[in-house]
Amino acid sequence: MPKLKTIYICTNCGREHPKWQGQCSECNEWNSLVEDVVEKNPYKKKSVVSSAGVRKLSEIDHKAVVRMQTGISEFDRVLGGGIVPGSVTLLGGEPGIGKSTLTLQFLDRLKGQEVYYVAGEESAEQISLRANRLGVSLDTVSFLETSVLEEVAREIESNKPDFLVIDSIQVIKSLENDGVPGGISQIRYIADAIVKLAKSKNISVVLIGHVTKDGELAGPKLLEHLVDTVLYIEGDKIKSYRFLKSIKNRFGSTDEVGIFRMDTAGLVEVPDPAAEFIEEREEMVIGSALGCTMEGNRPLVVEVQALTSASAFGYPKRSATGFDQNRLLMIIAVLQKYFGIDLSSQDVFVNVSGGFKIRETACDLAVMKAIMSSYSKKPLKHNVVYIGEAGLTGKIRNVAYQELREQEMKRLGFDITNKIG
Repeated sequence: MPKLKTIYICTNCGREHPKWQGQCSECNEWNSLVEDVVEKNPYKKKSVVSSAGVRKLSEIDHKAVVRMQTGISEFDRVLGGGIVPGSVTLLGGEPGIGKSTLTLQFLDRLKGQEVYYVAGEESAEQISLRANRLGVSLDTVSFLETSVLEEVAREIESNKPDFLVIDSIQVIKSLENDGVPGGISQIRYIADAIVKLAKSKNISVVLIGHVTKDGELAGPKLLEHLVDTVLYIEGDKIKSYRFLKSIKNRFGSTDEVGIFRMDTAGLVEVPDPAAEFIEEREEMVIGSALGCTMEGNRPLVVEVQALTSASAFGYPKRSATGFDQNRLLMIIAVLQKYFGIDLSSQDVFVNVSGGFKIRETACDLAVMKAIMSSYSKKPLKHNVVYIGEAGLTGKIRNVAYQELREQEMKRLGFDITNKIG
């Protein structure tokens, strides 16, 4: 009987430690080590594996690799042009964000491919109900209702499909591993087995994964290291917009982003995202300014709304929806010190319309103009986009991708300024 030894694995970077300690010595993350048990066989000798062949890159025919088109242009954009045969893609997101919906939609559009769908969480009847609601036909998809890795491997060896979907990897377990489903030991073992199976059989694999309460993929970081592509679906479940982002992509850029809108027919591609987040505007608007933010390498126009009102309490309230709260406090301080806007007795509320979340500093000027407009009760022009980063010295600086933003705003017919006056 093989001996077992206990190790401790960092869930942040995957580094193994012989004993528990409060901080990972590799990534310096605190309280990230979890216990795992591995096989230890001192009598097992290392075998020498012969090389399968040595080649030069110049001898490889790149035209022989044909990407599979999913039929969803926004999805193909993020993947870098389609799915590479034999690749393993990890699709993550919060529960109910649209992972399974997007998967069923592109499986419906895959033509001439034999597809196996491992349903570990739902029955085929439940998936059929969702498919009927989405209006997709999955007659070419074979559903395997199991959560056992060995059964999946046996079916793959027997039928050799072109495409494999596992929903989800956290519920799959191996009979050869003593860990609990979803645990670090099981996920690492299963992911390694699936990757080897995909590469040896040239099967394209999509793994659906859950995320933790912190927004990270459940399981160790090693799971992300093993796969070829890591995609996240982000968005507010209450709002309708979804953003498909690439965190890792061995076959394409990680700057691309796919934008969808969720409705009764599933995820619908947004044809012109640059103008999607602008509500109907009047000619002259008080407390509303347009900004430009980047999602990947795509400029998007966003509407920033601000409201200032006299505070009824001694401590004024500052609230931001879709914008960083600390950034708002800094902008208020800059307005008070350098522009004579006394907000010490004013409640300040900032909102980004459409449920959009701004994660960069290029919309600082738009926030400043919206606050100034609400405070002075002077309207702003409806066709001007404010682009600029606020500095602690009171100066407005240019931002990254300035030329790309300006070109897109001109295409949409907007005027551009980086001046606060």
